Amino acid sequence: MKDELPTLDLSGEPARHVIVAQGTETVYNGHPTTLLMPDGRTMFCVWTYEHGGPCGPMARSDDGGLSWTRLDERLPPGFRAHRNCPSLYRLLDPRGRDRIWVLAAQPDMPRIVSEDGGNTWREMPPLGLACVMTFSSVVRLRDGSYLGFYHRRGDGMTGEGGGQPLVVLQAATADGGLTWSEPRVVAEVAGKRPCEPCAFRSPDGSELCCLMRENARTGRSLQMFSSDEGATWSDPAETCWGLTGDRHAATVTEDARVVVAFRDQAPDSPTRHHFTAWVGAYADIRQGRPGTCRVKLLHSHAGGDCGYPGLERLPDGTLVATTYIKYRPGPEKHSVVSTRFSLGELDDRL
Repeated sequence: MKDELPTLDLSGEPARHVIVAQGTETVYNGHPTTLLMPDGRTMFCVWTYEHGGPCGPMARSDDGGLSWTRLDERLPPGFRAHRNCPSLYRLLDPRGRDRIWVLAAQPDMPRIVSEDGGNTWREMPPLGLACVMTFSSVVRLRDGSYLGFYHRRGDGMTGEGGGQPLVVLQAATADGGLTWSEPRVVAEVAGKRPCEPCAFRSPDGSELCCLMRENARTGRSLQMFSSDEGATWSDPAETCWGLTGDRHAATVTEDARVVVAFRDQAPDSPTRHHFTAWVGAYADIRQGRPGTCRVKLLHSHAGGDCGYPGLERLPDGTLVATTYIKYRPGPEKHSVVSTRFSLGELDDRL
């Protein structure tokens, strides 16, 4: 529970912050995701205009997220017709060729691709999958294929639909994202609305963990586990209190700890609605233990309208967490902002 989990506050330390895209009185920047390339320096960020609105903006950093260059004009004109929460993935095909994909939600999970490290982009046919949001996580399997995870309404429609049931699905690709299998439902919970799945591999590589937002707001977030590469999953169960949030993004650190960034939704949390991270051992997740600490990363001046983060770990251990957020009080709308920290800094403060 919250009384057993220390909270650290880094949100008031602007030296940690980098503005990727500044909001203005007329421009609202929303729902970013990031991708760190294998060189450990090059990073891409893609986001929308307005809340769940049209795609169009993208930026690139060549220094691990300290500075950014806009790439909007390099993208296909049709990308501006894609909508809602774009996601970025670098996928390898069986021959080791890499492609960078940007997938969005509507219409029918559209996508663009780069086959030259993000220098040029072209539009590809949409996947034709009805969804509320596109793949919110993709995990590589031991055989080199990938599983992508997303959610939609239980009736197959694409809108949030108020109290309509939500289900989590997975689909597989064996050719680096060119084609995907028929999706199948892997989480459906009576009385709950699981969504925005975040799947990642345990530090020892033995199983997959999937964290999910619970949008009925009847308890904590949800989690499930697979020890057979996604062929079967445990029944979804509640997470520990500290992991209750929206749109989790997880990374495993060099010392086998897990860091998860999200929009905090934990009941009675002192950081509720702000951009927050949880830190702990994988066994803490598995066994429902509180974890090591929570961290208030950024303060939202617009209530809960933040999160949907990217979370990258640089070679020196620096963690770069990127979100959309109303960064300051006043007339300016949401910005895309990143903040930087290390586990060593957190350990020193505990």
